[in-house]
Amino acid sequence: MNWKNVLLIFAREVRDQIRDRRTLFMIIVLPLILYPAMGIGMFQMTTMFREQARNVVVLGVKDLPQNENLSLFENNRFRKKYFKIASDANKLLIVPDNDLDRATSEEHKMIEAAKEIRDKMKKQPERMRKEELEKFNRNISRLLNDNNIQVILVIPEGFSKQLSELTERVKSGKHSTDRPEEYSRPIMIYNNADEKSKIAYQRIREVLGQWEKKILEYRMKLADLPEQVARPVDLELLDVAAKTQLSANFWSKLFPALLVIMAVTGAFYPAVDLAAGEKERGTMETLLICPASRTEIVIGKFFTVMAFSMSTAILNLLSMGMTGKIMFSMVGAQTMNSAMGLEPPSMIAMLWVGVIMIPLAALFSALCLALATFARSSKEGQYYLTPLLMVTMGATVFCLSPAIEIEPFYSVLPIVGATLLLKELLASAGSHEALLYVIPVLATSIGYSAIALWWAIEQFRNENILFREAERFNLKVWMKHLVKNKERTPTFAEGVVCFVVIMFAQFAAMKVFASSLAGATTAERPLIMTKLLMIQQLAFIAAPALIMGIILTSHFRSTFRVKMPRVRDLGIAFALALFIHPLTLELGTFLSKNFFPKLPESIAEQLAAMSNPHQSIFLILAAFALAPAICEELAFRGFILSGFSSNGRLGIAIILSSMAFGIFHIIPQQVFNAALLGFVLGLITIRSNSLFPAMLFHFTNNTLAILHGRWSASKFLVSDYPVLDFFLLQKDGSIRYDWPLLVVSGILTFFLLRLLIRDKSKESEQTWPTPQLQKAT
Repeated sequence: MNWKNVLLIFAREVRDQIRDRRTLFMIIVLPLILYPAMGIGMFQMTTMFREQARNVVVLGVKDLPQNENLSLFENNRFRKKYFKIASDANKLLIVPDNDLDRATSEEHKMIEAAKEIRDKMKKQPERMRKEELEKFNRNISRLLNDNNIQVILVIPEGFSKQLSELTERVKSGKHSTDRPEEYSRPIMIYNNADEKSKIAYQRIREVLGQWEKKILEYRMKLADLPEQVARPVDLELLDVAAKTQLSANFWSKLFPALLVIMAVTGAFYPAVDLAAGEKERGTMETLLICPASRTEIVIGKFFTVMAFSMSTAILNLLSMGMTGKIMFSMVGAQTMNSAMGLEPPSMIAMLWVGVIMIPLAALFSALCLALATFARSSKEGQYYLTPLLMVTMGATVFCLSPAIEIEPFYSVLPIVGATLLLKELLASAGSHEALLYVIPVLATSIGYSAIALWWAIEQFRNENILFREAERFNLKVWMKHLVKNKERTPTFAEGVVCFVVIMFAQFAAMKVFASSLAGATTAERPLIMTKLLMIQQLAFIAAPALIMGIILTSHFRSTFRVKMPRVRDLGIAFALALFIHPLTLELGTFLSKNFFPKLPESIAEQLAAMSNPHQSIFLILAAFALAPAICEELAFRGFILSGFSSNGRLGIAIILSSMAFGIFHIIPQQVFNAALLGFVLGLITIRSNSLFPAMLFHFTNNTLAILHGRWSASKFLVSDYPVLDFFLLQKDGSIRYDWPLLVVSGILTFFLLRLLIRDKSKESEQTWPTPQLQKAT
């Protein structure tokens, strides 16, 4: 590659873009209009999409009333009757100090940290200088954060006795209107700069308010109450949030949103103009005859788009300071006063913004350039890029939810990983946990950018894409083509349409299936779920593929590879399923515990139905093994893989079909596993040129998973059979595969896959015609 040519192309494109008034508007003028509008929405944003349980340490539980009617806790939870929404009780995990024998090591650590914080609060001088108070609150908040404590509730010694005595005085009518000097109050310690702590505090305050009312109602039955008795708890609140934390919390919401949106906006219009605009102006041919190679041309354009993307993001962040006061003045006096006290972001925070901006700009620039290259015109380019902008905005809003935190699974997702990392780095400056995600986020972001750039280069090398003209859709001509001029096998576009139809059918079926399960009892649900799964496979997966195969293609057997395979191919497929099963099971178990988020209850219930001993094993095999093996293979290794293979690039077709197969399963754990197995299934299908070996592999793999679940759910003990100790072990209530068996399975799987990959004997027998042959037919 000649970098001098790349630099020349880069300089040429930059000069052309600077002359474009639309580009200058997007970079300079738009930020001045955009920020006031965003400021209004920022303070009205909902606080969560989902929320995890928060840790609440309660010190002095023994000093709470033990009266059943006035008790605060029930089974180590706040009583549900004190919540407006009863399920909110499960979102507060109580760590009491009265049952240390049953407490885990982590809970012991929390209790000791809470006692240390309580003692520090008792020794705190009544009057402290501003700097000393700031340092004190920062130390307290650090102890809360390091020990994963959201709220500490301190019950004073003798609190229960105090309430009882006062109640007796009310009952006897000997109460006094004077407030006793020894009257002590519970203390709640929380961090207002931490969203998790703030949400937990709000819920506990709701609980204690209802608890106070309950005590008041109890006393009102005894006698007339003075004002003192109307406030039996009189909670004291201590907010330990430092000003720097409040500022960091605010910037952590604002910077990621602006950086992502402005990076994609800055790449949007230059990419359309540099690719689709070249086609419209008729300058593409002139550019291609220059001495630079097409790879150099694409890289030069890529750097141009990336430069404008980064410039847009930087100028937007700089202009934010000038428009900030206007935004704050529009949200009310109280919010304005707190906002005006915000401190500017630190230099370290701005450095992280710059670091994260580079891979984000590279990813958006490569994606926008690839989509714009595929477009026939600037108008069509905008149609393609608009969905990218909408998806990006949706991902950004998702990341801004206080309940969403960076974790291993999110760190490898495009856009989401970088946004959550920047949010965490800005909110918790110097957090070692956040720094652990820097390398995976940057590495995956660069990888996604490289893939998108490769896609753009591949399209630039294809003259059918570069020089195709805009065409008008005529329904009559299209219908005539379907009837009289059918292709032998589906095209790439038809394969994509089939996948989209199946996905839409899946989403449409969810509501129907949910209503079918709503009125079912617990005992009836497994059987209903099994029947619904079979209906789903037949009606929403196999049926669309078969119908499109009959309507759109002229050769059904070639489209779906309905051909008797060799015994050798069936044997390889069956053996691969046997050897891969232990590897995928252990890998999936490991990733589920350490990488992926927890499975939703509905999916966990569906998986549990597979190991339900009360259901017929034959019905389970039919629903979870046989039906998917037939229906999913007809769709994904039949019609869709045939469509993706229409251009003759079998390797890319296998990868794309495996990715589609993974996405189809929706749940992250199943997406990863299905994508890996989809690659193996595609390889088997291509090499055997038959769908039956893939069906056999699919059926065998699912059958082994079902039998393993049944086996684990049974009372079988590996220790009762010494001969199995070398291959199996019992762990976490499940039968697991031991390392000797995994090593043997890994070696055999490697050799079988190597045999498939190196098997060239079947490539000459592929029945997919080239575009020239298709046209002739």
